[in-house]
Amino acid sequence: MRKLSMEHKAFVLILTLVTIAFFWILFPFYGAILWAVILAIIFNPLQRRLRARMRNRNLASLISLFVCVVIAVVPVIIIVASVAQQVVWLYQQISTGRIDFGAYANQIQQAIPASVHSALNSLGVGDLDSLRQRLSQAALAGSQFIANRALNIGQVTFQFVIQFFVMLYLLFFLFRDGPMLVNRIRDAVPLEDGRKHQLAEKFTTVLRATVKGNIIVAITQGVLGGLAFWFFGIQGALLWGVLMAVLSLLPAVGAGLVWGPVAIYFLVSGATWQGVALIVYGVLVIGLVDNVLRPILVGKDTKLPDYIVLISTLGGMALMGLNGFVIGPLVAALFIAIWALFAKSPDDQSTPSVPDGASTTTSVARRAVKDGREEVVVVSQKIE
Repeated sequence: MRKLSMEHKAFVLILTLVTIAFFWILFPFYGAILWAVILAIIFNPLQRRLRARMRNRNLASLISLFVCVVIAVVPVIIIVASVAQQVVWLYQQISTGRIDFGAYANQIQQAIPASVHSALNSLGVGDLDSLRQRLSQAALAGSQFIANRALNIGQVTFQFVIQFFVMLYLLFFLFRDGPMLVNRIRDAVPLEDGRKHQLAEKFTTVLRATVKGNIIVAITQGVLGGLAFWFFGIQGALLWGVLMAVLSLLPAVGAGLVWGPVAIYFLVSGATWQGVALIVYGVLVIGLVDNVLRPILVGKDTKLPDYIVLISTLGGMALMGLNGFVIGPLVAALFIAIWALFAKSPDDQSTPSVPDGASTTTSVARRAVKDGREEVVVVSQKIE
């Protein structure tokens, strides 16, 4: 007994070390792996329809991969390249002084009434000259940083190419061998079938809702905000629209961090009707998208409170960058689901009792994988 116990402990130790080493090796490509899994789950209904009509699994997977690239990948590459050009142009405009945020701040300072100046002085924030200088320096430094990053992306760096092709390569095999991999993972997880099913369902539901819902909301708000900036003649409307789309991933605040300061500048600089119109448009149109679509597309399926979604999204993005808007809510949803299962009474998992001396027949559904396809086999069992 002692020997078996030592062997078991040694096996668990080796298993843990090998698993940590494996994930450590994969970590440089975690972004590519993450988005390959996300795209495989989102386009899984298309893959299942193709596999039902085609006998060749490789051909069905190639068609799914092609559709995925056309719908999801190519538009992102085009938008990123266009934004990279606008960011570089914006940095050149700021560095040459054609766009001077200090002058904008000075214009706002002159428009502020004297009573507001005295109130700011009493609060210790009345030194607007130093604020204007810091704003100019921050704008120049920020635009330079973004320009360098965008230029690297626009020039398609070697690392980006490697990540991109790793994602596509893995996505093909996830399309082709997805059901088999899912069954192996289910068999390896030491939980009851009911709990494994609940966790798997929660994982896919939250992932789809988070990605599809947030992306739809982001695209809608970005397009609406970009069109508004273009209408008011603001330079770099595409860049600001994309920035609003990215910030819209943050519930409640989102795109208002971009159009709000512009509306304030319009008001204090004398463009009253533009400022009022932008505020009304931002609150009633752009904000309405967040208030209506996000609860329907995200909150309804994830069943997470808005404050949990906000905090988990901010925390995920702080730790993992843009990928965190998926990982944060996903971890939060799984955390709540696992604790709900843990707190559930064991009596809830009990099976119906059979009277003494009675016999009955029950059907047990079992999953089987044949030629890469997941099939359900019903087996009848007699219970004495």
